[in-house]
Amino acid sequence: MQAKTLRPLKVMSQIIPQTQWNRRATLGHARNLLGKFLVGAEGEARMITEVEAYDGERDLACHARVGRTGRTQVLYGAGGVWYVYLCYGIHEMLNLVVGPRDWPAAILIRGVEGCHGPGRVTRALGINRRFNGRAAHPTGGLWIEDRGVKVPRRLVQVTPRIGVTYAGPVWAKKPWRFTFDPVALRSGAGQRNVRDAKPEAPPARVRLAAGSRRGSRPRSRT
Repeated sequence: MQAKTLRPLKVMSQIIPQTQWNRRATLGHARNLLGKFLVGAEGEARMITEVEAYDGERDLACHARVGRTGRTQVLYGAGGVWYVYLCYGIHEMLNLVVGPRDWPAAILIRGVEGCHGPGRVTRALGINRRFNGRAAHPTGGLWIEDRGVKVPRRLVQVTPRIGVTYAGPVWAKKPWRFTFDPVALRSGAGQRNVRDAKPEAPPARVRLAAGSRRGSRPRSRT
């Protein structure tokens, strides 16, 4: 049986400015990232398909639960920068800092089209801790674009976050993971203008400079 061929997208691209991430609306930012594109310095991109929200010092699954430290300092800046850390001493984890200055919140990029799992995403796209603290802007080498893709609410699955049982029963059960299947978006369950569009360029790996440094970090998520 032949695999179903998906129709790729062609829409106008718009770089999302850093200031758009400055509002205190962490869950809204997380939901709105679905369907946006993670773009690297060479212009190659992947559509974001899975994210998790981490919201402030009160959130016991968030690194900011311990307060302001050398590691978490980047979370306390204004939204629109990257927070990248090492998990289990192996996986680089990419997060977009969101919200106003002094409100530590971030969105973990858990999946992009064709690649599932935050460690796999950064490995596939050549992202490591050299991006930590950089602007989510072309000057930083990694940014977010809006290419006109609208993900219907009916396609979005909302679940508890993965791997955060250490946060206790209340925070571990928060339904702050958002994900959707891009196959459904393009196969008819999504919008017609997305289904019928043609590509500017096929989704590909973001070819960024290789290299990361090893180290140990706490095993918690953002």
